[in-house]
Parts: sequence; C-alpha cells; structure tokens
Amino acid sequence: MTLSVKILEQINKLTLKLETEYPELYSFIDEEPITIPSFEHPDISNKVLRDYLESLKALIRTHKKEK
Repeated sequence: MTLSVKILEQINKLTLKLETEYPELYSFIDEEPITIPSFEHPDISNKVLRDYLESLKALIRTHKKEK
C-alpha cells in the first residue's frame, strides 16, 4: 500500500467522523480540487494530501477547544 493510499484512507475516516460526530463542522469542509478535480490529470502529491488531512484535524481541534 502506497503512502498516498494510506493518507487517503485517513482522510476518508476523518471525513466520516466529521460527518457523523461533528455534523455542524461538516459544512465547513472545503471542496478542494483534491476531492473534485477540475482537470483531467490533477497533480495531487503526498504533501497536498497530508496538508488536507492536517486541515481536517485542525478543524476538529479548534472546535473542541471552543466548546
């Protein structure tokens, strides 16, 4: 299993967690080109995937602190 597949699995799990446990945050998820490519062969690197994963984690952390 490649690193990008592992990161995508983590993104999927965290997105599901947002949808089920934090539905009030789910609407804040940006639909980035990572999820909806606007061109045929998007350049999605491991760094882009990691950055997106970290942004999801930060969204949850910030929400927990504000509660």
